Amino acid sequence: MKIWTIANQKGGVGKTTTVASLAGAMAKRGKRVLMIDTDPHASLGYYLGIDSEEVPASLYDLFLKHKSLTQEQVLAHIVPTKVEGIDLLPATMALATLDRSLGHQEGMGLILKRLLSLVDEHYDVALIDCPPVLGVLMVNALAASEHIIIPVQTEFLAIKGLDRMVKTMTLMGRSKNTDYSYTIIPTMYDRRTKASPAALQRLGEEYGDVLWPDVIPVDTKFRDASLAHLPASHYASHSRGVKAYERLLDHLLTKEFAHVKLG
Repeated sequence: MKIWTIANQKGGVGKTTTVASLAGAMAKRGKRVLMIDTDPHASLGYYLGIDSEEVPASLYDLFLKHKSLTQEQVLAHIVPTKVEGIDLLPATMALATLDRSLGHQEGMGLILKRLLSLVDEHYDVALIDCPPVLGVLMVNALAASEHIIIPVQTEFLAIKGLDRMVKTMTLMGRSKNTDYSYTIIPTMYDRRTKASPAALQRLGEEYGDVLWPDVIPVDTKFRDASLAHLPASHYASHSRGVKAYERLLDHLLTKEFAHVKLG
């Protein structure tokens, strides 16, 4: 199972949309996808019509049981979505208490990596949606991941947030003696404005070696898809936004992971 984390320390840049869109694109290629929501706001679950307050158990419960996890326990906390091939390990607001209650304990940064290893044979890909806050949840997501996807809105305030995210990965990489592999994804691109092309040029100048050479455009079908509780790939398969995410998936698989056979 390949594990990708979608992260940025700024909210509103398209993280949840990116997770849902990539999951939909891979499910359409016949792959088994597990989405993990580590954001206490549980936006990913709501996007797909799953109310975090109504699920019988969540990722939070697995963190509490982390010292004695079994495969059966992890599978019991995963819920199916209405999209064939896509399951969800849901979040709840209780996740917001983890830093205070468990963050000081030894080994708390590797819990997600361990629990995902228990269900490795059940899925082809795991996609982790992160909160926009550096804490035990983001640390877990980064530690579990083989590649990090960083969506960044094509406007200048979002680029400042990107700077913080890259610095965070650099500092974490030094402490763990590893280099994080990542790709920056320009999102919400609107060529009709001056701000989007200017921001894209700035991204190219500062991050050209890790910048995806394409964009995710502004597309109202993303909003409509979330209202229908479906990935855009299953709601408006021919929309320009969906086509852009298909190109992104191809890029990730061929350039970053040429050895991964995902379609």
